[in-house]
Amino acid sequence: MDFLCGHEPRQASAPSCGCGQRFFVQEQLFDGRFAHFLFVAPDVAPKRWGRQMRADVEGLIEQVVTGLGYELVDIEFSPKGRLLRVFLDIERGITVDDCATVSNQLQRVFEVENVDYDRLEVSSPGLDRPLKKLADFERFAGEQAQVRLSLPIGNQRNFVGVIERVQDGAVALRTEKGEVLLPFDDIEKARLVPQF
Repeated sequence: MDFLCGHEPRQASAPSCGCGQRFFVQEQLFDGRFAHFLFVAPDVAPKRWGRQMRADVEGLIEQVVTGLGYELVDIEFSPKGRLLRVFLDIERGITVDDCATVSNQLQRVFEVENVDYDRLEVSSPGLDRPLKKLADFERFAGEQAQVRLSLPIGNQRNFVGVIERVQDGAVALRTEKGEVLLPFDDIEKARLVPQF
């Protein structure tokens, strides 16, 4: 049986008082008596972490991070969206106070927007920072990077070298074998290689 709530009905024939809360009652005959089991179902079903949900959350995070004056470097989701990792940067470098500021603001926004998650981690991208945009390659020209392509160039997908420049939608990388132009659209993953 499916009722709307367990409050006293307004009319004798009505199954609920009209408050709108849903619940389900399962009746079971046992030795001539009825046993009632109550299962409450929330009004709003929990949001599933599909592509659209991830895109919406990414948009929220980007809006908050950039609104606070930081650069959003990367977002990582655990498989079911229970853990969110946010990597941010700013020219002067990230401090613990920066991470706390962004974390507190994101928690408030997630509460208002009803984003369901268990844990939020906010940190700097680290020395091996991911390179996600063409602007990242321009900014870190002269630095060493590791790049993996989705499509091979000359039977090679992985490259390590110094970022020379960005040219016509491609990244010029100086490797041990010489300069190679890597189409930005074919870059699957790229990171800085820290030098010690």
